Amino acid sequence: MTAGSRRRAYRLGRHAETLCAWYLRLCGYRIVARDYRTPVGEIDIVARRGRVLAVVEVKARDSFAEAVEAITPSQRARITRAARLFLASRPGLTELAVRFDVLVITPWRLPVHLIDAWRDEPDTAKYSGPARRMNRR
Repeated sequence: MTAGSRRRAYRLGRHAETLCAWYLRLCGYRIVARDYRTPVGEIDIVARRGRVLAVVEVKARDSFAEAVEAITPSQRARITRAARLFLASRPGLTELAVRFDVLVITPWRLPVHLIDAWRDEPDTAKYSGPARRMNRR
């Protein structure tokens, strides 16, 4: 990836995040944080509506399928760890129900909001691939 294409990708991502932040505001959410970075991961948007705190990952791709496939198990684990650090730094938000959402941006379409896209499982950080089926006899 060249420096020019990296800059374009960064600008596209920032533009998508801004669009999603406005979309969430129109849906009644209050933006708590944007582009929150930690040593273990990064969160695009943290938004609150009522007693729910939504940790939102924004994906801008040419198709919906590409965007959904771009969210890997290791990326979900990084976002989950970053969310834990975010909540540790903001004790006033710990009593809210935390939800992990995805907002998908595709050309010439409205954003698609995937609510509760994944759950914070205790063993998420240790995920090593698809679950293997065990045969029991």
